[in-house]
Amino acid sequence: MSELITTARPYARAVFELASEGEALAQWSETLTFLGAIVSDDSVHAVLDNPSLTKQEVAQIVIELADGQLDSKAENLVKQLAEYGRLEALPEIVALFEVMKDEAEGVVEVTITSAQELKDEEIQSISAALKKRLDAEIKVKTTIDKSILGGVIIRAGDLVIDGSIQGRMHNITQALVG
Repeated sequence: MSELITTARPYARAVFELASEGEALAQWSETLTFLGAIVSDDSVHAVLDNPSLTKQEVAQIVIELADGQLDSKAENLVKQLAEYGRLEALPEIVALFEVMKDEAEGVVEVTITSAQELKDEEIQSISAALKKRLDAEIKVKTTIDKSILGGVIIRAGDLVIDGSIQGRMHNITQALVG
């Protein structure tokens, strides 16, 4: 996984710079997500791994599967990735591009982990408080982890706010032991 991220980073950076220059971050976000979905499909992945296909044929298959939805720059990206055997890095390129795009747009991705599903009002309340604290737009992702027993754990980049019952119990234990 870390190898793919290392491989993906320069491609994501190059696409981000291209998209920024052309003020086309949203368009490239859609294009990369679309391409990532194509190459992530198991049946496509099996075809792309076929050693009897040339790199040009692999690129052409992906372009044809895109069914005319790629501009010339996106087609060139596919050809470059195929030429260097990097098509499998597309999902990581997408993820890295999205992080760069969010940073450029002043958006912070926040993961809220709770023991049970949160109500929309709770998510909106947490999001509003984080928007004020971080002075940024907030993109919320929620996960459920029953082991935290109750409360929430909020992760925004390096910031971690542990308001879980499990976290509080750990702190009390440490205070009593320490």
